[in-house]
Amino acid sequence: MTNFKQHLPTAPGRAIAALAALGLVALIAGCGSSGSSSTITIGNENKADEKLIAAGATATTATTSTPTSGPLSTKPTVTVPTGPAPTKLETKDLIVGTGPEAKPGDPVTVNYVGVLYKGGKEFDSSWKRNETFAFTLGKGQVIAGWDQGIAGMKVGGRRELIIPAPLAYGSKGTASIPANSTLVFVVDLLAV
Repeated sequence: MTNFKQHLPTAPGRAIAALAALGLVALIAGCGSSGSSSTITIGNENKADEKLIAAGATATTATTSTPTSGPLSTKPTVTVPTGPAPTKLETKDLIVGTGPEAKPGDPVTVNYVGVLYKGGKEFDSSWKRNETFAFTLGKGQVIAGWDQGIAGMKVGGRRELIIPAPLAYGSKGTASIPANSTLVFVVDLLAV
């Protein structure tokens, strides 16, 4: 049988252990939650999310700016198709890129415009903020329609995504997107 007292730290050792414990408590306290959500979603950004987006843009990829010339240098016009909204994700390449292909797990940087299928009202746009948007593809950092619809794009491409509600915000909607809304996005892939 071992004497467990031989495993206890000596007086100087206890002081060091106590200081280390206090340091750990201070470190953990500094990592506390601010009460804001850590989920970033397109079309539902609040001030806390905007800070996370900005932090993610520098942490995920090198800062990529909007091109100053060429077809991706101007904000696209989003044209909502006529007829009933689709029930499955629809993608259409408006410009086929020639750069690297976006695959799940890749950090990507995009510009985008989002409008409601019903009525065509714009609810969000990176162009309005004059900021590109960065995230990691396939990690649930954005709506499912983006994770699925951007995969396979090549840098330099512009793609239209028509996203049914279950792959967007579903029955909950957001402040600017009514419940059960189909969304139309035009997304420019700037970097992978």
